[in-house]
Amino acid sequence: MIRTSLFIFAVACATATMPQLVAAQSYPVKPLRLIVPFPPGGGSDAVARHVATDLGTALGQQVVIENRSGAQGSVGAAAAAKAPPDGYTILLSFVGTLAMNPWIYKETGYDPLKDFSHITLATSQPPLVVVNPRVPASNLKELAALARTRPDRLSYASSSSSGQLTGELFKLLSNTKIVHVPYKGGGPAMIDVVGGHVDLMFASPPSSMPMVKAGKLRAIAVAGPKRLATLPEVMTAQESGFANFEVNGWYGFAAPANTPREIIAKLNTEIARVLASPTVRDRLMAEGLEPKSNSPEEMTNYVRAEYERWGKVVKAARLNPE
Repeated sequence: MIRTSLFIFAVACATATMPQLVAAQSYPVKPLRLIVPFPPGGGSDAVARHVATDLGTALGQQVVIENRSGAQGSVGAAAAAKAPPDGYTILLSFVGTLAMNPWIYKETGYDPLKDFSHITLATSQPPLVVVNPRVPASNLKELAALARTRPDRLSYASSSSSGQLTGELFKLLSNTKIVHVPYKGGGPAMIDVVGGHVDLMFASPPSSMPMVKAGKLRAIAVAGPKRLATLPEVMTAQESGFANFEVNGWYGFAAPANTPREIIAKLNTEIARVLASPTVRDRLMAEGLEPKSNSPEEMTNYVRAEYERWGKVVKAARLNPE
């Protein structure tokens, strides 16, 4: 009797998982939607464009990019979280969207730890600390010293939670008071820093490097563990005396929670191959984006660690959710 019950239970489990296995084996049979939770342009658009075409070729189906901007990435992330978990909707995830927004907004429409099946990391890119050329600081030590002599007189622009919280972390580490000036878009924020209306910005390499190379902004530090190959003369924060000022402005890929593991594994394999291809790698590196992939399990743990880290920064900075 016991053996019969166990046999029936095993058959029931196999029958229950059969549709998922069949779906995963034939996947994909139609185009995929890649939600980018920001407007076209900048680092998010660069990652999406460079990966989508080659991923579509590898999968045999088109990967259609859909820009769903709003609330610093929360609108697009919420749309992805609510999509059917069938592997046909993918989110371009971002440190600000998954690790920061839930701490600074009362309602984002998603839970970064429960509402997604994380696929892989995509790129790693530390922000650049850029200042208007009229700001008399050539490194972080000089910027901190200047800010201490001018409390609440220097200002920094941001268009995302990533830029905002990077600035808050620097203020905590340097014991300075710098005024935060929020913007709805990276373009207007950059224009005002270039124009001298705002003094500095903690910006992504793709959005700030053209202005740095044109001499319209001065890059005074890389908030990461190593110098950028595209700007080798710019010191790291650690070289400038701020060992703990290390930020990773990563992008990744995620799907709605409960997407079949077989589909997640297939997407992980194909995206990793695309990121490792010389063509895609060179294009991303040229924009200051370092391609990196990991396993779904590693990415899940990484998102959790980043979420906890930035929660501590928000609490230390005493920021109230909006």
